Amino acid sequence: MRELLDTLDAWTDEGIWFGRAVVIRTFGSAPRPEGAVLLAAADGRIAGSVSGGCVEGAAVEEILAARRLGHERVIRYGISDEQAWDVGLACGGTIDVLISPGVPAGAIAAARAVAGGSGGGRAVATVLPGDAPPPTAVAHQPGPGAAPREPVVVHEDGHLDGSLGDPAADAALTAFALDLIVHGMSRTVEVAGHQVFIESYPARPRLVIVGAVEVARTLVRLARDLGYETVVIDGRAAFATSARFPDADRLIVGWPDEVADEIGLGPADAVAILTHDVKFDEPAIRAALARGCRYVGAVGSRRTQADRRARLLEAGVTAGELDRLRGPVGLDLGGRLPPETALAILAEVVAERRGGSGRPLRDIAREREA
Repeated sequence: MRELLDTLDAWTDEGIWFGRAVVIRTFGSAPRPEGAVLLAAADGRIAGSVSGGCVEGAAVEEILAARRLGHERVIRYGISDEQAWDVGLACGGTIDVLISPGVPAGAIAAARAVAGGSGGGRAVATVLPGDAPPPTAVAHQPGPGAAPREPVVVHEDGHLDGSLGDPAADAALTAFALDLIVHGMSRTVEVAGHQVFIESYPARPRLVIVGAVEVARTLVRLARDLGYETVVIDGRAAFATSARFPDADRLIVGWPDEVADEIGLGPADAVAILTHDVKFDEPAIRAALARGCRYVGAVGSRRTQADRRARLLEAGVTAGELDRLRGPVGLDLGGRLPPETALAILAEVVAERRGGSGRPLRDIAREREA
């Protein structure tokens, strides 16, 4: 919803009522992911999308109905021969959409805080109406819904604004939410017998690059285009220059393990180690693994990786920690040029963050059809 903040602010300033629809669950070839938002204003204006055009008209009507009733409800949009070109999804997928007569204040505050770079990531947890569809793609007749409840907000540091009313339920909710914040995803989960939609508002993802080499120059540009904050670290001042890295958010001349505290290296970070130099590579790997960085990759051939692993084990790094090291770094795209290597690295970073397999979508589609 962050991309809709300007619209939301403009409509608020104009004093116009608006409600929203948000995708809370998907099945099959759904056109938009969980967390996709459609806003509809009282004067007929809309912003955003929940399906790329298939069900937007119907969703707007439901938002207006929710305004009249003061209730929210969950509607399942699928496909059948009769409705494929009317209300259903022509792509063959199924989506569950939460229709609300407004936008929760917690969701607005979370989106605004993350967009402004303050306070880290957050997740907004909404308990769905009791008659919401089950977590399976079966036909469902929507019920009357219920009055909206103020959601529970889970902060990246683990503290909550609000409660589900039970410490065990709050703990389970927090575990789900923190995992979704790290991966930048939204999901509907079951907590204490309730279906709960967790809307993730992660802080801007960060890619820390150790080694101001040629591959790093393209990697910074690609990462920036995908919304990553980029930090480039190198002990060689002649390499880590703004002339070579005009798109980097931060350039640091120093030893990677010594600047880890300065940059706040932590679990939300992805780290790509590109120096081909033991005195830089291995301290950086130790620091990234020790701080639980979600992605740690390092360049080097299989022989280099084997030698490196032996040295790191001798230095006290555990086998379990080293199993998290991606090396050789990147997906196998068959490329050899520095920009192709950068693309392979960033593809692996994105796959890890989004839970992707790195396999061809064609093969996955065939398996699903079989």
